[in-house]
Order: sequence, then structure tokens, then C-alpha cells
Amino acid sequence: MCNSEGLLPRLFDVAMVVSGAVIASRIRVEYIAETTGYIPFVAFAAASALLLFPGLGVYESRRGPGKLMLACRMLFAWLVVQACVLALMFSLHRLDQTSRAWFLCWTAISGAQIIAGRLVAQAVFARMGRAEMQFHRVAIVGCGRHCESVMTSIERASHSGFRAIALFNALPESPIASRVPVFDDFDAFVTEVREQYARELWLALPMSQDHTIERFVNAFREDLVNVRFIPDMHGLTLLESGVSEILGVPAIDLVASPFSRRALLEKEVFDRLLALLALAAIAPLLVGIAIAVKLGSRGPVLVGQRCKGPDGRVITLYKFRSMRLDAEMTSVGALLRRASLDELPLFFNVLRGDMSMVGPRPHALEHDDLYRKAASGYVHRYRVKPGITGWAQVHGFRAETDLIEKIEARVAHDLYYLANWSFGLDMRIIATTLLKGMRGATA
Repeated sequence: MCNSEGLLPRLFDVAMVVSGAVIASRIRVEYIAETTGYIPFVAFAAASALLLFPGLGVYESRRGPGKLMLACRMLFAWLVVQACVLALMFSLHRLDQTSRAWFLCWTAISGAQIIAGRLVAQAVFARMGRAEMQFHRVAIVGCGRHCESVMTSIERASHSGFRAIALFNALPESPIASRVPVFDDFDAFVTEVREQYARELWLALPMSQDHTIERFVNAFREDLVNVRFIPDMHGLTLLESGVSEILGVPAIDLVASPFSRRALLEKEVFDRLLALLALAAIAPLLVGIAIAVKLGSRGPVLVGQRCKGPDGRVITLYKFRSMRLDAEMTSVGALLRRASLDELPLFFNVLRGDMSMVGPRPHALEHDDLYRKAASGYVHRYRVKPGITGWAQVHGFRAETDLIEKIEARVAHDLYYLANWSFGLDMRIIATTLLKGMRGATA
């Protein structure tokens, strides 16, 4: 569980949910023969944990809450999941057929396992953090605002263990505001770094300062100092993608997808699982809407809309038909659009892998060229799958984009999502969509 926002913590929690149910069935020996009927509810609890835990703050930074707060948060999230399971049992009239003793044992055992596992992980990370604190003395070589930005980041991230002890100004004619000693003499700075036993030397410089970079690398070539280059590329980068490795060689991503292969895989697994659960839950509603559409007017139940998906390839998205063959809105279609129910078949597109639950909203092909010319960075929306909902939509940019300012704002929000993606952000967008996304003119 080295990454609190990644896949491993989620898999651990799912394993604890399932194992707790199994252990509870062994404790209540007389109910072992009946436990096969509990499997759907255990699966539902595991899926609910995957969906609800991020939104309830379970996967926050390992250095965030204290032990008591973390335990309370985990317990509350698990009880919410179990409440959902009880609601499902009630709706299916299975409460009387379920062993209360087994359910209570399962709740207690899985809850204890989840909380204990998270507390152990937090203790391990805290110990690692204390060990890191002893070695993170940092000397910085830089100039201008980029250097000041790096210094500010160190001061704000006090939990990281990094402490700046000296700064070399590569452009003495441009003073740098700093709380640590500032040097403009090369030899004096090198001596200070060695005497203070700094183990990190950060070169916060523009790529044009190659001679300065080479000078410091050579100066500390025989020292046990980690020399790291933090290039000033704010004028070049679009998505702040970081560093990749190509054929074993590190490469700085100036313009590239911010999603790693692992992140894309995790997101796809999550999307398809959630889409499958959603389709299972709304299957009766889908059938009812299909019948209403078919009886309401002549024509197919579903209509397809061609748009561009990941990497710019053309895909077909399906919605319930809301128009007559003469392009006039039907009464059923008006109701469906007002409640966004015409888009429910998009879950099938997610299940097929054409779409994601969260991502930039797709546009019709005829609008793409126009929007691409109107908004800088529009093409980068194709770096990920289009989404049923997105960061722009929960901020109100959902209706018709009849002004250039609207499409520019929508694209700006989409690019923000690409640069700052996390499971937590996805959960926040989904929760916001469910809470208020089906109301108002921009629903």
C-alpha cells in the first residue's frame, strides 16, 4: 500500500471485506450451508467500498489524519457500505433470510481488519518519514521565479522531510527572496554544501543554463550528493506530465499524456466495474424507458452519435431517441432530456471500453473542427477516453457552447482534470454529479 491513492489499498480493502465474510461464516458454523446465498451481498459490499471509500476520505495522504481520526473515518466509511448492503437486502426482501449473527460478525471482523491494516500502513509510512527526515538537507542552485517557487514548495511541504540549507543565485543581478543563506560565490557555496553535509543538490534552472549545470555536476562528482535537475519549463509544458523512461533513457515530457499505463489500467478496471454495477441497478428503468420511447413515436429506441474518442479515433455513442423522424422533439424525449435519462445507454459504451465514467465530454464530429480552432489545447482532450461526466460539467459547462468564452472555459477545465487526475478527483466529480448534476439548465 505504498500509494494511498492507488490500486493496492483498494484491493486490500476488498480482500478484507471478503475475508471477513468468510471468517464470519466459519464462526457461525450452523450457517455454513446458507452462505452461498450471501455471495451477491458480499460482492455488492466490495463494489460499494471501491466506489464510496475514496469519496469518504479513506485514501487521503498517509501523513494526513491522526490514528484516532483515521480509525473513525474508516469505521464510518465501512458502516456506510454496510448500510447500503442492508438497504439492498431490504429491497430484495432478504432481511428475514439473512443471519443477523453472521452479518454482525462480518461487519465487526472486516471493519477491524480494514482499520488495523490502515493503521499499520500509516505507522510504517510514519517510520519511513522519520528516517527520511534525517537525510533531506537540500542545497539549491537557481534563478528567478522558478527558484523561488521551488523554495516555496519546500516550505509548504514541511511533512516531506526536505529542508533547504543554502541557495546559490545563478543570476546575481536578479536577487532571490529567501530565508536561507544566499551565495553568489561558487567556491563558498560548494564549501557550505560539504560542511553542512547536504545530501541533495537541486538545480532549479532553465535548460539554457547548461554550462552552470555542468559546472555543479563536475564539482560534486566525487561527493555523496544526489544532484537533481528541476528544469524551468513552465513556458513549454502544457500538461505538466513529468518524466518518462523510453528504452531505459529518462525523457522529460513537454507535451504528453499525464496518465501512466498503470493509471489507465486502474481507471479502466474501475470504469467497467462501476458501469456493470450501474447497468445491473438500472436495468428495469432501461427497459421501461425503451418501451416508452418505442410506444411514443415511430423510430429506433437508440440513436448513435459519432464523435472522437481516445487518440482522435471515431467512436459511436448511444442514447435513447428523443426526436421524431422529422427532427421534432417528442414528449417522452423532452422528459428524458430534462432528467438526463436519455444518456443512460452510455453506460454500455463505458462497458465496451469506448468511454470512461469521468473525462472530457465528447462533442459531435461537426463541432470538433470549430472548437479546435477556437480553444487552445482542445486536441489534448483526445489523450483520454471521453466521459459521461467531467470536471467542466460539474462546474456548469454542460449546456450549448454558443460563445467562444464558453468553449475556452470548458477546455480549460478539461485540461485541469488531465493534469490533476486522481481517483479522489473522479469520486468527487461522480458524487457532485449525483448530488446536483441532474438539476438545472446545465444538468
